[in-house]
Amino acid sequence: MASISTTDAQRSESGLVAGLAAYLLWGFLPLLFNLMRHVGAATLVADRTLWSLLLVGIIMIVGGRTAEVRAILRDHKAVRSMAVAAFVLAANWLIYVYAVETNQVLEASFGYFINPLVNVAMGMVLLGERLSRWQTVAVSIATIAIGIQALGLGGVPYIALSLALSFALYGYLRKTAKASSATGLFVETLILAPVALAYLAVTFVLDGGIGVHADPYTLGLLMLTGPATALPLLLFAFAVQRLRLSTIGMLQYVAPSIQFVLAITLFGEHLNGVRLVSFALIWLSLIVYTVDSVVRRRRTAT
Repeated sequence: MASISTTDAQRSESGLVAGLAAYLLWGFLPLLFNLMRHVGAATLVADRTLWSLLLVGIIMIVGGRTAEVRAILRDHKAVRSMAVAAFVLAANWLIYVYAVETNQVLEASFGYFINPLVNVAMGMVLLGERLSRWQTVAVSIATIAIGIQALGLGGVPYIALSLALSFALYGYLRKTAKASSATGLFVETLILAPVALAYLAVTFVLDGGIGVHADPYTLGLLMLTGPATALPLLLFAFAVQRLRLSTIGMLQYVAPSIQFVLAITLFGEHLNGVRLVSFALIWLSLIVYTVDSVVRRRRTAT
């Protein structure tokens, strides 16, 4: 029993480190996208897909793991599940890039702030995870914050809700997928690659050339989207298979906190009083949830 507990603890610890690293990288991702406002969301996502596929493909070949890919591709049920995950991920990418291009990083950060609420609900409904009394209080506070944020925006925060729902669903699909992090990401980008290539081909024909890809600086930035996309996703997929969805949900606060600071400092977005209250409530829910989780873990350890 002791060895099993030790192994579980090691898995959780490695998952926590990987998850934290993934969210730190995601937090600073708007800096890269902000340099490519002239590219367009759909083109950026298409390039993101193809450069990620190239990078992960090299990792799979060098690591001698192509047999894993062939095994997954022979499993039709797994391919269908990963196809759904791939298109959910692509939708999340499109929404997020659009938010950065249209100076809505604050709302995007709020979307990832409420993502834990969706993760927790999904974990409870689909995986049978249960919350303590104080964790329920934290979720309730976050729900109130969503309503206040809607008031601050003067309408439904569609970008925030879309980002939260799509990424929570992707997390669930990756958690239940029968594939390692690298293999899963390779298959997902492989599924998306024909769509990405078709889109770029059409734009090249309509533009009468390769468009923004002709600029070496822009092309270099687009190539960077490969590692900037693949590395955190690999870390996330590694973490999500070793941690509870509710734990993943709490790590989610790291990235939007960084994005929040970037939005009001570097990007010059306005933060009114109502929206500030909603963010403050979200941070309060984080404190309540985290403190309760730490106390419960210590009680279990003793």
